[in-house]
Amino acid sequence: MDFHRPRSWSEAVATKAAHPDAVAIQGGTDVMVELNFDHRRPDHLLDLTGVAELAEWSSDDGRLRIGAGVTYTRLIAELGHRLPGLAMAARTVGSPQIRNRGTVGGNLGTASPAGDCHPALLAAHAGVEVESVRGAREIAVESFFAGVKRSALAPDELIKAVFLRPPTGPQQFAKIGTRNAMVISVAAFGIALHPDDQHVGTGIGSAAPTPRRAVGAETVLAGELAAADLWTSRGDLPAGLAERFGELVAQSGDPIDDVRGTAAYRLHALRVLARRTLAWAWADYQRAA
Repeated sequence: MDFHRPRSWSEAVATKAAHPDAVAIQGGTDVMVELNFDHRRPDHLLDLTGVAELAEWSSDDGRLRIGAGVTYTRLIAELGHRLPGLAMAARTVGSPQIRNRGTVGGNLGTASPAGDCHPALLAAHAGVEVESVRGAREIAVESFFAGVKRSALAPDELIKAVFLRPPTGPQQFAKIGTRNAMVISVAAFGIALHPDDQHVGTGIGSAAPTPRRAVGAETVLAGELAAADLWTSRGDLPAGLAERFGELVAQSGDPIDDVRGTAAYRLHALRVLARRTLAWAWADYQRAA
C-alpha cells in the first residue's frame, strides 16, 4: 500500500487524478476500521489531514461553507447555535475521542445509509462541494447518495466542503439504537422548519438503501400549516396532523431486516421519530414567537 500525504488542496486533487483508486482518509474513524478488519486493502491511501483549508469554515451572505475536515466536536462547539440539528446528530456519533477525529466530509464520503449527519444535512438542503483537476461542482446532498455506501463522486473527485444556509426555523434530530451514542442507528430522522418560504425539510437515515428526504410528508405538512395560517399565528398543530406526518414519513422508507432490527420495526420507529421531532420543533417555534 502506498501512502500519500499532500500538503495542499491542489496537490491532493492531483494525487487523486493520478491514483483514482486512492482511498481518502481524514479522521480515519471509518477507513481504519475497514483496514483493521481487512474489509478493504487499497493500493493507495490519501491522507488529507495535512490540507489545512479543509479544517476551515466560513460564512458569506448567510450561507455557511464547512470544510470537509471540520470535526464533529467543532461542529457542536462552533456551529451548534446556527445548525442545532446537525449538532444534535454530531453528539450521537461515537465517543468524544471519535468526535474529535471524525469529520462531516468523512461521514459523507462513506455514504452509509446510517450516517448520523445525513438526515440533518438533508433537512437543511445542503450542497456538497467536490473537486478534481477538471474543476469544481456542487451536488445537492439528496443527489449525492447513489446506493449503499456509494456516492455521486467521480473516481478522480474529492469532497472539499459542505454548503448550507441555516434554516430560519427550529431543527431537530433523533435516532433509535441500543443506546443514545456509540452505536449505529436502527432508524434516524431529522426535521427543519423553513418559515421564510413556508417549507419543511426532512431527512431519513437507516431506513432505506440511501439517506433520503420524505418529500410527500414535507409537502403535506407545509401545506397544512399554510392553510391554517400557522406559519404566522404559531398556534397549536391540528389534531391528527403529527400522526399523519409520521405515517407519510414511514411511507418514504424502504428498510430491510438485519441484525440491528426488522424492516417493520424501522418503519414503526420512523413514525414515532417523525411525530416526536415535529412536536419538539413546533414547540420551539411557538416559544420563539
